[in-house]
Amino acid sequence: MGIIDDIKDTLSKAVFSPSTLLSGRGGLHMAQIILSVVTFVLGAFRGGSTHTYWNYAMFTWAFCPIMTLIITIIEMFKLDVILNLFCMDWADFTTGMAMSSTLMTVSVAITYANFYACLKWLCLYGWIVSIFAFLCAFVYTLEVVKDKFLDKKKGSYLSALPGFWKVMEAFVSCMIFISLTGYRDKPALILCIIAYAIPFPILPLIIATNILKKLKKCLPFNLDRFVFIFLVISVVLYIFAAIMWPIFMFRNNPRPKDCPPSFCIWAIEFMVAFFTYVNLILFTLDLIFTLLGICDFKRT
Repeated sequence: MGIIDDIKDTLSKAVFSPSTLLSGRGGLHMAQIILSVVTFVLGAFRGGSTHTYWNYAMFTWAFCPIMTLIITIIEMFKLDVILNLFCMDWADFTTGMAMSSTLMTVSVAITYANFYACLKWLCLYGWIVSIFAFLCAFVYTLEVVKDKFLDKKKGSYLSALPGFWKVMEAFVSCMIFISLTGYRDKPALILCIIAYAIPFPILPLIIATNILKKLKKCLPFNLDRFVFIFLVISVVLYIFAAIMWPIFMFRNNPRPKDCPPSFCIWAIEFMVAFFTYVNLILFTLDLIFTLLGICDFKRT
């Protein structure tokens, strides 16, 4: 009877509460949604290119406000109380989403200003879009500062170091994939892409399983042991890519003299190498922290 009473008590708390929109958190969410939508409309109206950086920018300005809107609606109807009871740590999830959105919006603001601010003669309009892009990044950063430093929320996974480390690994993997170019007719580079692709879909599954506590308990295997094996394989794959990509991409391929920093295929190819080393460092540190059981990483 105790469990049934707890469920009834929890369901009774799930009522419509528009006052959440008037709180500081609600105000931040409204600012995030409005700024992201305005930036998306301005960017779409201006147009851009078919390059993946442009697609990534438009996806970010659409995805982040949609997730913020979903979080706002759930909190407005107090459905987070039910989610807390049955499947997840809601505070951890929302703070983790704010941190992920901050990563995405900051990276988009930088890449947009670098690649698309001055297309043809539309510099003024491009800088207006860039300013709104940086404002989006700013309001998402404000939410992270509020959650982590002012409210001092303690994360159970996603907003704690182990979970956010996985988010950063997935984020850098995305940056690698949207930067891939110049690999056709080069088998060694195609092998590098396979090395990038193997860990990539597993990372979101690990993150989702750790967020959904009930699902984690139903797994027929030890998730922490699986993560350790995954990290070992990922480090090996990224060591391979870190050696092969620079050799077969830049051998007999020096930087062209007419290679502006704002847009140059060689520079984008270099970014793949750079992000490869960044993720290799992230996966290696993740493995070391897991082996030693420090910084809230679970020792296997």
